[in-house]
Amino acid sequence: MAGTDRSWAYVEPGSVPRIVTDTVPGPKSHEYNARGMQYMIGYSSQVTLCPVVFEKGHGVTLTDVDGNIYLDFSSGIYVTTLGHCHPKVSEAVAHYAKTLMNCHDFNTPVKVALLEKIAAIQPWDLTGMQLYDSGTTAVEAALRVCRAATGKSEFLSCYMDFHGKTGHAVSLAKMNPTNGAGRAQGFYLVPRPDPYRPLFKKADGTIDTDAYLHFFDEFITYATTGNVAAFVLEPVQGWAGSIFPPDDFFPKLRRFCDERGILLVADEVLTGMGRTGTYFAMEHWDTRPDVVTLGKGFGNGFPVTAMLVSERYKESINKISASTSYGGNPMACAAALASIEVIEEEGLLENARKLGAYFDQRLAALKEAHPIVGDVRGKGCLLGVELVKDRATKEPFLEAGEKVYQYAFRKGLAWVPAGHILRMSPPIVMDVETAAKGMDLIEEAIAEVEAEFGY
Repeated sequence: MAGTDRSWAYVEPGSVPRIVTDTVPGPKSHEYNARGMQYMIGYSSQVTLCPVVFEKGHGVTLTDVDGNIYLDFSSGIYVTTLGHCHPKVSEAVAHYAKTLMNCHDFNTPVKVALLEKIAAIQPWDLTGMQLYDSGTTAVEAALRVCRAATGKSEFLSCYMDFHGKTGHAVSLAKMNPTNGAGRAQGFYLVPRPDPYRPLFKKADGTIDTDAYLHFFDEFITYATTGNVAAFVLEPVQGWAGSIFPPDDFFPKLRRFCDERGILLVADEVLTGMGRTGTYFAMEHWDTRPDVVTLGKGFGNGFPVTAMLVSERYKESINKISASTSYGGNPMACAAALASIEVIEEEGLLENARKLGAYFDQRLAALKEAHPIVGDVRGKGCLLGVELVKDRATKEPFLEAGEKVYQYAFRKGLAWVPAGHILRMSPPIVMDVETAAKGMDLIEEAIAEVEAEFGY
């Protein structure tokens, strides 16, 4: 039976967060930012809305250069799923940093051990693999595999999905003028089922999944050339604000794709490796993808990602010039292998589900108590709170979203903004008591913002 020793990440109740400066960011953070921002351009809103400068992390906490200690509800950006600097992962990386850092794509003992471990934990037939150093690179490889496997060249994705910022990956998502004159040829977006904001509804006002599928069918007939290689989706939309599909969507989409000879690609870079209480989020809907991409929590902070391909199509990997300079290097493989072993040894899938049950209850109570909370959702440690000006109209409350993010951050909660949607991705090594403290900070911030706006 899996062990449950997570004592290395334990924090004493009441000890975190600990803010020692009069303001957040503190004076040293301001000094470092003034220097760094002379050169580094293009920070995320996670930084610009509260530009602290972090110095170290341990387990479920982050410490800034001013000595403020924050409770981490972000895992960086869904990355340190097992907590910051997990001893086993850090030691594995350090060992290979002193032993063998790179030998192109030659096999190494640690690479072979990782490949065998992935094959053991995946619940389908995803036995064809390649390793990479970024999520976007893995997605780009997945697109090439789908072309090679099907002989087709068109792709469908959904509104507000996110799959990366390079060439074709960016054409699977919302674009801006810097991405080019238009979407890459053969790439199309269709509406994504969102139970809180359904585009297609049944007579009772609930979401109509079948109507979405009917639209997809018409779109393929009239807007494509009939050469769709794959449907590429996030199981849960992250960048869009933790948007979960209705439970019947993926099983029906699987049948839809099978009937039309279309592959199904699950981009699990954000959702995979225990984040939702299972290794793969698609397990929640008992739906088998043909291709999966992994990243972020796959190496718990070390840049390592993967593409997994069904047994039926894995030989197509040989056709795409799949290897890269850094993919599968020994340090990366050591980080990923140690991360999976930690999940097994510390019972972290079970812990993520336990945390998820707590968050479900707490989020429901949050919605009941606060009028600007329009919707709450989550699985395991992947959570979202959507703020609205009016529950009847569901008008997004962007100003409130930014303020709640900032107010909670200043109280000592590091987390992730998404406009009017508050995103939470705490490490799955966290205990319920610490999770409760984080939720207390969020609720305090929401109450303060409601009072400020006169609710």
